[in-house]
Amino acid sequence: MPLPDFTADAGAILPELVTLRRALHADPELGLDLPRTQRRVLDALAALPLEITTGTATTSVVAVLRGALPGPTVLLRGDMDALPIDEATGLDYAATNGSMHACGHDLHTSGLVGAAMLLSRRREELHGSVVFMFQPGEEGHGGARIMLDEGLLEVAGERPVAAYAIHVAPGPRGVFATRTGAVAAGSNQLFVTVAGRGGHGSQPHQTLDPVPAAAEIVLALQSFVTRSFDAFDPVVLSVTRLSTGEGAVNVIPEKVEIAATVRNMSPASLAILQEGLPRVVAGVAAAHGLTADVRFETMYPVTVNDARETEAVLTELRRTFGEQRVMVMPSPMMGSEDFAFVLAEVPGTFIALMTSPAGTDLRTVEWNHSPRVVFDDGVLGDQAAALATVAFARTSA
Repeated sequence: MPLPDFTADAGAILPELVTLRRALHADPELGLDLPRTQRRVLDALAALPLEITTGTATTSVVAVLRGALPGPTVLLRGDMDALPIDEATGLDYAATNGSMHACGHDLHTSGLVGAAMLLSRRREELHGSVVFMFQPGEEGHGGARIMLDEGLLEVAGERPVAAYAIHVAPGPRGVFATRTGAVAAGSNQLFVTVAGRGGHGSQPHQTLDPVPAAAEIVLALQSFVTRSFDAFDPVVLSVTRLSTGEGAVNVIPEKVEIAATVRNMSPASLAILQEGLPRVVAGVAAAHGLTADVRFETMYPVTVNDARETEAVLTELRRTFGEQRVMVMPSPMMGSEDFAFVLAEVPGTFIALMTSPAGTDLRTVEWNHSPRVVFDDGVLGDQAAALATVAFARTSA
């Protein structure tokens, strides 16, 4: 039996999805506690034949649609939190509260609501169940891990056989992109405190100055990355903080603090980082007669797309939207994604959807997390249809 054409139905709900998205965009919330966002999602789902539960440790929303026909369970994810960024887009519905949906989670939430609407209309034809995962705390708070701990995968009575998510990004409007295997990097953080003995800036010989050592550590970290890893198993380390505090200019400080974000693409590279980074830092500090406290924190694992599920997703997207609107990524993204926690438990696919407005110069386009990034919410119908299509196809397989 041919699959429903969800793109035809999506046109009818697009205005409603755009309205929801712009309300979310104008009122962003941060982290794990998103009460206003949760309320808007619950209101948008209220008329649908869904079994709805909310989180206890977060303001998550989980909705289950049970099809009229027997079949497996599939999970769809949309994240809901914003970033602590002052918006500078100039949009009529721009946020003014010091936060911003600069990563497109307002589209993810609205698109998932749209998928719930589309699949609910086809409930009598739907095999199995679909779990809709509305997730807080993706931006560094591990919201997916918390939802898993609260029983996300058991909420429908049986574990999902597949999980899918769509993430918007700048690029040619309406083009979907994904790949098998690693699709987004693991995310880690490095914190270093180099401790010495402060003193007067005119008499450095009477101190143990941590500043030159810290400068050498920054350079040594870069050299370690470029000389320790296979070029085809990439690692990116960026030092993002270097601070001696707010002391007087003529005072050599007691300590220097360094922080870095570290991205990796494999368990092997992570093991090398966990052993090697503390060793390099301690060695440079010791050469200066200093001590260094080193803390390496693993946040998100590598996001890995299942080969079988991803090939099926690519087939359905091409069938629905045409070959010209579907591409295979030549390499993974070095950004990270806590949907990785879900894909570590359930085979599935993480998909990118390009959403730059028509006429955008893609050579100079602002990227996710920029205060000036703009996403075209006219893609919401296709986003909802894509999620509905891959879920319906998988439950019918």
